[in-house]
Amino acid sequence: MGVVIDPGVPPEVAGLLRANAPLLSRIRAGWVPPAEPPPSNRKSPSSAMLLAATPFVVALMALLLASRFAPAGFVLLGTYVFVVLVKIASMSEVPEDDRPQERGVYEQARWYDGRYLLPEDFDREAGAVLARAQRAIGSVLRSHVNAEGLLDDARNALMLPAQEWEIARLLAKLSALRLEHRELLARGIAPEVAAVIEPLERALVNSEAAVVARVEALERYAGHVAEAERAYHARGQIEELRARLPRYEELLAESGADKLAVPEIERLAEDADVLERTLRRSVQSAHEAFRYLEG
Repeated sequence: MGVVIDPGVPPEVAGLLRANAPLLSRIRAGWVPPAEPPPSNRKSPSSAMLLAATPFVVALMALLLASRFAPAGFVLLGTYVFVVLVKIASMSEVPEDDRPQERGVYEQARWYDGRYLLPEDFDREAGAVLARAQRAIGSVLRSHVNAEGLLDDARNALMLPAQEWEIARLLAKLSALRLEHRELLARGIAPEVAAVIEPLERALVNSEAAVVARVEALERYAGHVAEAERAYHARGQIEELRARLPRYEELLAESGADKLAVPEIERLAEDADVLERTLRRSVQSAHEAFRYLEG
């Protein structure tokens, strides 16, 4: 379970937020990215090391070259040290374009605050319910029958993400109230307060049941879509076999075994018709479940 985004958030922003869940958690906890230094002052540690060491290395090499008694090995050693420093600096430089766009994520997170939810917004029970909803929605949107337009793919693309967001929003609110309720009980309840606590607990239970009912409706819809998906694939396989049927018939005739043809081969056309009707019924059932989901 990752970041859940309000479907009204622009897709490019939603993608940025989903890709930076850990950073969003830090922002939620109060982290603010540091102000960016001027471009002229941006130097990596390796660049600073190279700048600091360069005068020393150059002076050493000049001294060795000026000395008649300097062994050739010392000169080569100084050159080697300088080359190594340059190589380390070039390897350690981070291109400007590869640095994390923390400031951009921070600004978008602040601008769209309240329109995204993080994994920590859900307790264990709520997270499990949300995962069920996401599995059901994902199975519908990834299905071939949806991609082929046998379902109302346009309405699915709009309504199902909206359902996910609404379910996630309610579950996050439920999680927060349950946490507060548990903390209150942990401090101890006076007898006079016990009578008030019971209706509040019923409210939490009834609210969770209502959200679970939504998820179960999604799962029923996904179940009908799965039936249509199976019929869709089976129909495709039968059609493929029907296309090969003349070759089988030719082989039987040439081998003199046409009178012994297996009856199942002759029923391929009937099987295709049965699967076609099954697919239509499954799609119709999915449409009915979709209308129930809208209500």
